[in-house]
Amino acid sequence: MLGSGTVAPSAGRTAPAHWVCAGGLRLLLDCGAGVLHRAAQFGVDWPNVTHVALTHFHPDHWGELPMLLFALKWGTLPPRSAPLHLLGPAGLSTRMTVLAGALGDWVLDSGYPLEIREIEPGAPVALGEGVTLEAHRTPHTGESLAYAVRRGSARLVYTGDTGQSEALAGWARDCDLLLAECSLPDGRGISIHLTPTEAGALARAAHAHRLVLTHFYPAIEGTDPALVAARAFGGEVIAARDGDRFTIGAD
Repeated sequence: MLGSGTVAPSAGRTAPAHWVCAGGLRLLLDCGAGVLHRAAQFGVDWPNVTHVALTHFHPDHWGELPMLLFALKWGTLPPRSAPLHLLGPAGLSTRMTVLAGALGDWVLDSGYPLEIREIEPGAPVALGEGVTLEAHRTPHTGESLAYAVRRGSARLVYTGDTGQSEALAGWARDCDLLLAECSLPDGRGISIHLTPTEAGALARAAHAHRLVLTHFYPAIEGTDPALVAARAFGGEVIAARDGDRFTIGAD
């Protein structure tokens, strides 16, 4: 867990970013502000990132991508030569072209291959090392996706930002770990984000083996979202902190 917070500044949480390792694969799920400094703080091997998968285009979920691309160009020795695979919803290619127009040609030509792929829900995408990535739409923005990372029988589902969704619960069914957004406390929920009770209900409907909560706004700090979610879920719930580590299956 590199970032368990949101766009709202927090002394203890940076914006969404989740590091997944499987064999030689190094996958970053979302790339929010603070990810590079958190990676250095927690000893994460960010120079060897192989894939970045963005859930949607709100700035707290992809705002540090230019910094990552720039750091991979100038902040590594020897200079990077391995390709970086950038995945995301429809519109990613256009946004990257606009970003290059604003910041410079280095965004798309940093001295290493940048392979951009727009993901559509449905067919799994093979990432290598026996890992596949699947996507499912979520009720947040028009393009928002949840991701499932599968290797063998092990399956991690990351909701990204989402409102309540029976379809998402069905798609996430029997996942080993459900990494679910939990933005606001009960009684202050809105349609495009989950409360602890709603996150717990999602995990229960999905028959998830374990629920990890993330994406906390300051309004939920000082409460016990894991306790509230557990009442609705009935299983193990953890309220994530930046730096937490979880094992799914066996590498």
